[in-house]
This record gives sequence, structure tokens and C-alpha cells, in this order.
Amino acid sequence: MLLLGFFLGLAVGIGFWVWQQVQLNRYLGRLLRPLTSHSYKMGLLLIPGLRQEIAMVKQQRQDLQQSLQTYQDLLDFAPVGYLQVDEENQLLWCNRQAQEILYLQRWQPEQVRLLLELVRSYELDHLIEQTRDLQKPQRGEWIFHPSCDDAAEIATIKSLALRASSLPLPNGQVGVFLENRQPLLDINQVRDRSFSDLAHELRTPLTSIRLVVETLQNRLEPPLNRWVNRLMQEVDRLISLVQSWLELTQMEANPNIQLQAKAVELRSLITSVWETLEPLAQRQHLSFSYSGPENIWIKADRARIYQVFLNLLDNSIKYSPPSTSIHVEAKILSIKDNNDAASPMLEINLIDSGAGFSEADLPHVFERFYRGDKARTHSSQDSNSIGAIVGNGLGLAIVEQILIAHGGSIKAMNHPETGGAWMQLQFPEVMANSLSQDYS
Repeated sequence: MLLLGFFLGLAVGIGFWVWQQVQLNRYLGRLLRPLTSHSYKMGLLLIPGLRQEIAMVKQQRQDLQQSLQTYQDLLDFAPVGYLQVDEENQLLWCNRQAQEILYLQRWQPEQVRLLLELVRSYELDHLIEQTRDLQKPQRGEWIFHPSCDDAAEIATIKSLALRASSLPLPNGQVGVFLENRQPLLDINQVRDRSFSDLAHELRTPLTSIRLVVETLQNRLEPPLNRWVNRLMQEVDRLISLVQSWLELTQMEANPNIQLQAKAVELRSLITSVWETLEPLAQRQHLSFSYSGPENIWIKADRARIYQVFLNLLDNSIKYSPPSTSIHVEAKILSIKDNNDAASPMLEINLIDSGAGFSEADLPHVFERFYRGDKARTHSSQDSNSIGAIVGNGLGLAIVEQILIAHGGSIKAMNHPETGGAWMQLQFPEVMANSLSQDYS
């Protein structure tokens, strides 16, 4: 009896479902009957166009895939490294150069692993996170120390100086271009070593030539002796150039070498430098002015700082038009560190009224032997000026290295009011007057 009731209910349910489907089909038939003929004709007209559109879409897709493959091949053979990570910093793809730079030869494109597991470079990981957080391109430089599982290969693996440029991509991904700067640094080191060796070898013959010229100076009478005097000036210039090169190379190799830090009162030191150069300034009727505190004590090597202002003021005299002024402004700034603790810093601005620097020269004025705008590389003064001694293309490079050795910095600009050169120096170790005696 129970089984009979089950089959009876099942038959009623199936019958009811069939009846619903029949009613639905009749309703749709009545609804679509007025449109059937017209829709059929329209469909016949649209079919060729649809086929053509589908063919065009397929062709565009093939073209895009081909372009994508071309760009990927270009990236793969590019002379710079490129890698791409997803939103979880998993390495999606990198080209051959990146594999070589980061020692990823064993990585395969189908592998998806965290970049930090493959490349132990926290600087690279931080750069990627910063790019993703800020959604702006970022740049960074660091020394990369590759890791190696094979102990036998550790001695053959060298650290590399890397420069990276990263950019944010859709869906949280980040792309990074890598540049191996180590070969360039190696070439510069070899060049500097070669020049230093050459400078050492030149000192002895130049000293011998100078002794011969001194002997000739005492034996020749006018007007023949003027040629010997000219020769002496050129020999002195060569000796100064060799000495400056050796000095610069030595400071770059060891910035703290031969620094005898003592208490130095900067206002009186600048005045002393100007008094040395004043005969040159009087020829062009140049005036000098100073503004700022009268007593400024810094902990520094007096001879080195004297050399800094001798070079800078001499350059200002060379390139200042007659009857203009050279101004030195000093002020003490309060600089906050990461812990919001304020520390004093001395800023000195040296401003002349000359032609200034061209915009193309400004990034290079502290480079060795750089020669830019002729307005600031040729002087109208005669060769027996102090400028003939320091004007060898190394003066500003030496100035920068001296300030770096003292923990300071220098920046070259053009002053908006005078249009002349504007040298801004910063010294971090400003001393209170009460402490000056402790260092003297």
C-alpha cells in the first residue's frame, strides 16, 4: 500500500511538471510569434557582418599575442635586467640579464616562488614594497651580495653595485629594471689607479725640470729671461696639477686621512682668506661683504677649510665683472633627526655677480677636469695669479672631498637675484663658544 502511494504521488508530480512546461512553451510561442518572421530576416542580414567581426577580433587577438611575444623577446635579450612580481611578491618572470645579475640560472619560468627566497636582497624587496605602497616609480642603489649554496663557488662570486628602477603595474604587480654598475665602477677604479701611478712617476722629472729652469733664471738676462719665467709658470702649474690629483685620489680612498680637527673660528678664517686674495680683487675693484654671526666655531682641519674658501673665493674673483661685490652669508640652522632631536648645522652661502653656471653644467661642476661653459672656465687674468695655481680642473672636486671628509656638503646653484654662482656649504659640527677652549 505504501509503495502504491509513492508511485501515485510520483506520477502526479511528473504530470504537473509536464503540464507546466507545455504551458510555458505555449506562452513563449504566443509572445514571439509576431517577431519571428522579422527577426529571422534580420538574423539573415546580420550573419555576414557578425562573421566578419568575429574574424577581425580573432585577427586582432593574434596580432596582440604576436606583439606581446615580440616585447617579451626584446625584454629577454635586453642588456638590462627586468623582473616582475605579483601582489604577494612572488616572481612571475625575469629576463636572462636579471637571471645573470641575481644568480637565478636555476629558476624556471613555471616556478612561482617568493622573490626573497630566491634573491636574498632586502633592499630590492623594500624597493618593491615602497613602489606598491606609493604607486609611483622608485629608484634605488645598493651593493648586492649574492648567496650561494655551493661553498666551492662562494670565493668566485663577487658583490655587485646595482641600480634599480621600479614601476607599479595593474593588480598589485611591480616591474623592476636592474642595472649592473659594477663594470663601470671597476673601470673608474682602474682609471684612477692608472692616473695616480702616472702622477707619482711625473713628480720626479717635473722637480728636475724645475731645478734646471731655476738655474736658467739666474743666468739669463732680459729679454731672454721672460721665456724662462713663462716656462717656470707652466712647470709650477704641472706640479700643482700632479699634486692636486694625488691629493684628491688620497682623500677619496680614505676621506679621514690627515684630518687634524681643532676648533676653528670661521668668520676670522674667511676674512684671512679674503685678505690673501684682496690684491687680485682690487684689480677689478671688487668688494667683499659678510653677514651672519661674528663668532662661529666649528670642529675642523683649519688648513683644509682654508683651502676650501681659498678656492671658492678665488673662483668668484675670476668670474665677477668689475665693480661688483662678493657676498658671504652665514647662518645656523636647526635640523631635526629621526628622533625629532634638534641639532645645529652651519650653512654658508657664497654668492658672486658673475655669469653663473649653465643648467647643463650644474650637475657636473664638481667632477674632475670638467670643462663646461667657457664663461666660467676661462679667466681674463694673467697667469701669475693664484688662480693659475688652483685652476687645474680639480679645485672644486677637492673642495667637495674636503667637505665630505668633515661630514659636510656643498651645492652649486645660480642665485636668483645676482645671476651669479651660488655655492652653499653645510657643516654639521657647530660648537658653542663655551666649548671652543676644549678643542684649542
